[in-house]
Amino acid sequence: MKRVDFSVLTPAYRRLLRAARQAASTSYNPYSGFSVGAALLAEDGRIFAASNFETAGGTSICAERSAVVSANAAGCRLFSAIAVVAGSPERPVHRPTAPCGACRQVLYELSCLAGRDLAVILSSTDCSRIVTTSSHELLPMPFGPDDTGVDVSVFRTRCSGSFRGGRSGRRR
Repeated sequence: MKRVDFSVLTPAYRRLLRAARQAASTSYNPYSGFSVGAALLAEDGRIFAASNFETAGGTSICAERSAVVSANAAGCRLFSAIAVVAGSPERPVHRPTAPCGACRQVLYELSCLAGRDLAVILSSTDCSRIVTTSSHELLPMPFGPDDTGVDVSVFRTRCSGSFRGGRSGRRR
């Protein structure tokens, strides 16, 4: 993990961070009051941003997984980076907040789909404290498709808008 300043981020990463910050403002969090926004950078340059959504029954969804679901519904599964911003102007968070365990697993699986590590940018609400890391650094010793013998390449899409599903193929 590396602490960085907003000004040294690439223009694409700055856009991604701004999109995540904006997404945090749409958070539905009546129980915790904790806003989170996430934004994924697709290989074609599109950004998929989303926020967390809480329910009383405990079936809440984190911003990171919400962004993944949104992108998947649009037929996009190949990404190079994700930015995560926690907090709101009313309830700022003064340090970067890392994804939960379930989100770390999803980010790892996205890296498996893409065939490369996913850059992860974590920020405080006001972007004064930023940490860059990677999906593999966030989840050391992961358990994933290779461990189960699943070939995820049949699920790769090139973010062309054409959705390609299919059954997972077991290696033989």
